[in-house]
Amino acid sequence: MKVLTVNVGRPRAVEYTDARSGTTGIDKRPVDGPVQVTDPGPKGEGGSGLSGDAVCDLRHHGGTDQAVYAFAREDLDAWERELGRPLANGTFGENLTTSGVDVTGAKVGERWRIGDSLVLEVTCGRIPCRVFAGWLGEKGWVRRFTRNGASGAYLRVIEPGEIRAGDLVEVVHRPDHEVTVGMAFRAETTERALLPQVLAAGEALHAELLKNARAYVAKYGPAEPEVAGEPGAA
Repeated sequence: MKVLTVNVGRPRAVEYTDARSGTTGIDKRPVDGPVQVTDPGPKGEGGSGLSGDAVCDLRHHGGTDQAVYAFAREDLDAWERELGRPLANGTFGENLTTSGVDVTGAKVGERWRIGDSLVLEVTCGRIPCRVFAGWLGEKGWVRRFTRNGASGAYLRVIEPGEIRAGDLVEVVHRPDHEVTVGMAFRAETTERALLPQVLAAGEALHAELLKNARAYVAKYGPAEPEVAGEPGAA
């Protein structure tokens, strides 16, 4: 398991962003040499965990629980076949394009050591937005991406360090619960009745997902309701 490329973005002016600046950092490109990765700070204040990487809409992106975004090359390859077009590393706005890592099957709270010192912790999947859809230019993209279920994973920084292309990825901690990135993503989008189950991941969950799951249980109870709430970003 390894990192194929480390990808960072510069601000790019587009018409489809909600950022007040009118720019987005979704255009990630592979970089040579080491990149420093640190905790960027709370959402709304901190951006990307990667040095030199732009996050233009701090209301919805960046911060401690979304410091780093990883996406599997294997899932990009599957989308290449479906869309009939090449997808370079970084095309989905990911900071890390991985090889041999089961990103969708990773558990919330799972920790990855990358390179000599960096340790990251999985927090949740990536919810597609209109900027992502505008960037890809594919009809019905938000719905298609959501139904596919391979969301990629957001990670927080546990131990800062440098990262570069070719670094090995080692899973150094895997929790006992069964809450995977894929389950958490479905709970946030198409299968909200799963929200009580994701609470098994506890404080390792992305803070907003933890809040939403607790609110759901407070409203419906821990059992699946007869009528689940409206789907999320499906």
